[in-house]
Amino acid sequence: MNTSVEDRPDPPVLLLVGSSGGHLAQLLALRPWYEGRRRRWVTFDTPDAVSLLAGEEVVPAHHPTTRNVRNLLRNALLARRVLRRGDVAAVITTGAGVAVPFVVLARLRGIPTVYIEVYDRIDTATLTARLCRPFLSAMLVQWEEQRRQYPEATVVGNLL
Repeated sequence: MNTSVEDRPDPPVLLLVGSSGGHLAQLLALRPWYEGRRRRWVTFDTPDAVSLLAGEEVVPAHHPTTRNVRNLLRNALLARRVLRRGDVAAVITTGAGVAVPFVVLARLRGIPTVYIEVYDRIDTATLTARLCRPFLSAMLVQWEEQRRQYPEATVVGNLL
């Protein structure tokens, strides 16, 4: 039996999750790596994110996330819905709060999770990284000095 192009399933997606602003900028710096791959973004519906992600598939997340239990729960429901599609190959994130429910639920579903610690936190671990750490497949850092907080991490160098 021949399978036509229309019958083939779409390739799985990379789910790139991050708050708008600097977290999104660091994910965008990975463009040479993800450019040829199917991807979906989860970020806030802010003017900078809308502009930077024009033409991309974007799932708007709820914000603010800092100390906002209501939006944490809303983003957990969003993560469940997005991950239920069954087409996510991996979750890649730089944080912040929006990442937590996506990382936790992805890992519980057996989906690989990768956290890239932000470049401006050299001496202390971010709260988001500490919360996500038990659910990570891989921890990446941008400075050798960050390995004091994350000895298991792989140093990938500066993204920006």
